Amino acid sequence: MSGERELALYSAKLSEQAERYPDMVAEMKKIAQGAQKQELSVEERNLLSVAYKNLVGARRASWRILQSVEQSEMAKGNEKRVKLIQRYRSVVEKELDEVCGEILGLLDEHLVPSASTVEASVFYLKMKADYHRYLAEFKMEEDRKNAADKTLEAYKAAQDKAVSELPSTNPIRLGLALNFSVFYYEVLNQPEQACSLAKQAFDEAISDLDTLGEDSYKDSALIMQLLRDNLTLWTSEMQDSKPAE
Repeated sequence: MSGERELALYSAKLSEQAERYPDMVAEMKKIAQGAQKQELSVEERNLLSVAYKNLVGARRASWRILQSVEQSEMAKGNEKRVKLIQRYRSVVEKELDEVCGEILGLLDEHLVPSASTVEASVFYLKMKADYHRYLAEFKMEEDRKNAADKTLEAYKAAQDKAVSELPSTNPIRLGLALNFSVFYYEVLNQPEQACSLAKQAFDEAISDLDTLGEDSYKDSALIMQLLRDNLTLWTSEMQDSKPAE
């Protein structure tokens, strides 16, 4: 590892400890831009994911809160407050656009082309789909459709590779199934498809779970629990929404 890259990696870890995620992103961005000269290690890949996830996660949480307050004020007929909230929400949306655009650019230009293993390729394609999904969450009309189309395309590309070349218990494959099913449920409003995808991933992995070592078992079992929790919730919501006979 070159001196500059090693220093950037150390700085990123330091920023993570200090919970200064914009600094962490800046350091990991330097490493990502050199991916085609030297592919990212599993550790670097995970740090890149953590950095951007924290940056975008805070803004997604802010957006949801503002949307909820906006709906509350709208119900009360407080037009001035609604307009103020909408202006504030647009600031958050602009930040989300910028963060998602930045990581999607890194993925398209440097990371996806640099992947030399199936696991790395699936990891980056899943990440690409995730960030298009985050855009689809708040976009409207044609912009939302475009973001959703790009999300679906990337998830399908990742899923095709994962299902044909990764074990059913692989944490990246399971994490992909988890996020892909959430996309079907929350963005495309296709609960049956979401449940089908999540159930298939869970059922296939459960039969192979005994073959895993302790570390891999913990990672896979955690994601499988999330898949099962979602299935329970979604199935319940689907039953509640059915008209009484």
